[in-house]
Amino acid sequence: MSVFGKAGRADSPTDPAPFSMVETTVVLKPESEWRAAHRWYSDGPRFIRWIGARFVPEHITFDELQAEMNEKLRFPGIPNIWTQPIKNRIDMLSTGVRTPIGVKIFGPDLKTIQGLGERLESILRDVPGTRSVLAERTAGGYYMDFVLHRDELARYGLTIDDAQMIVTSAIGGENVTTTVEGRERYPVNVRYGREFRDDLERLKRTLVPTPSGAQIPMAQIADLKLVEGPSMIRDENGQLAGYVYVDMAGRDVGGYVTEAKARVQEQLELPKGYTLTWSGQYENMLRVRERLKVVLPLTLFLIALLLYTNTKSGVKTAIVLLAVPFSLVGAVWLLFALGYNVSIAVWVGMIALMGLDAETGVFMLLFLDLAYEERVRLGLMRNEADLTEAIIHGAVRRVRPKMMTVAAAFMGLLPVMWATGAGADVMKRVAAPMVGGLFTSFALELLVYPAIYAIWKWRFEMKRGRTVPQPKALPHPAAA
Repeated sequence: MSVFGKAGRADSPTDPAPFSMVETTVVLKPESEWRAAHRWYSDGPRFIRWIGARFVPEHITFDELQAEMNEKLRFPGIPNIWTQPIKNRIDMLSTGVRTPIGVKIFGPDLKTIQGLGERLESILRDVPGTRSVLAERTAGGYYMDFVLHRDELARYGLTIDDAQMIVTSAIGGENVTTTVEGRERYPVNVRYGREFRDDLERLKRTLVPTPSGAQIPMAQIADLKLVEGPSMIRDENGQLAGYVYVDMAGRDVGGYVTEAKARVQEQLELPKGYTLTWSGQYENMLRVRERLKVVLPLTLFLIALLLYTNTKSGVKTAIVLLAVPFSLVGAVWLLFALGYNVSIAVWVGMIALMGLDAETGVFMLLFLDLAYEERVRLGLMRNEADLTEAIIHGAVRRVRPKMMTVAAAFMGLLPVMWATGAGADVMKRVAAPMVGGLFTSFALELLVYPAIYAIWKWRFEMKRGRTVPQPKALPHPAAA
């Protein structure tokens, strides 16, 4: 394992980090080299250990490692915020917040914004799931102001630009040239030595040349004083802003924000002209939620349209779509058993599950229709007993091809559930709803579909004379 650190920010406009930001990048060893951890199967027989290791790894997991580091790495004034380096940059560039959840405070005064941030920090610290919370100290900077006296400048024949040039070049420093050393370029900066500018009284004796050739001290034309001001000014949507960073673990982002909003509303009263906005991953989640409000109904509509186009029957389409709510039962239970929270990856798996439901449902309905139509063609569909026999033939005696269809999907998804490499966390949450949903939807198709099909055919088809037996029925195969 190797560790790299960075304090402050890069000299680049693409780096939105504040000056107080301290980043530590930890490069971990391959998971095969992580230390072993005691599991529930560790003391069992060899085959039990092999089976258990397929679901819970024998070595320490990433979450356990992160929890240990979070517990042991605690420094006053520096909260721990755990994230991935690339993800951190993307989040900061897209929302400005480098944690899963952030609160943006907007208002006209930075000191008031900082006070509200500190109050939010104390409120959110008690919300279950909070790992760390930090409010930006927007008004925590210290500066030296040079207040120029225009009348004194006029007496010595100086302009404001003349005085500011001395402050900029002699005290602040100015690049005068560039030295070339091979392929390297280094700027040469000239200013007073540190011993002449590290004390307020010495700065007051900084000499300013006049047009007459005289040298006068800076104290004669300006007042020098130390003032407190903002260390960094954030401006967003035309308003001053301050951020509160919240790192959480052990629960879903939506549930955490809902509870946090309730507590903030009860315990914090915003002054007039100040507003709060919840951002970070929660902001992305809201955008995706709005898209899902369109994508999910559209997906169901397209599936229903394709089914109706194929079956030419609204009843058959409704029967196939019955698999969707039943498959969601298995999906939710498996997500609960694995401890997965609802996320965008889970919703993607849910949408994919709808397609699998339609596929297996149409397959089951096909065998029932084939068995029914065959007996009608042979003139053997005369009463309810004949209908029951046809459904048994179509459902029970064709279990093998239906199981092969579902087993093929299972065999393709189960390896994803055992994966531990890069991207496995996301893919597991995509595959989990499909694995759990396939199991319950397959049970539905075997147990519920035949009963619904029988009720529909007997009460709404055969009783109303829509299925007329052939005038000359062939002998029953059993009689032969």
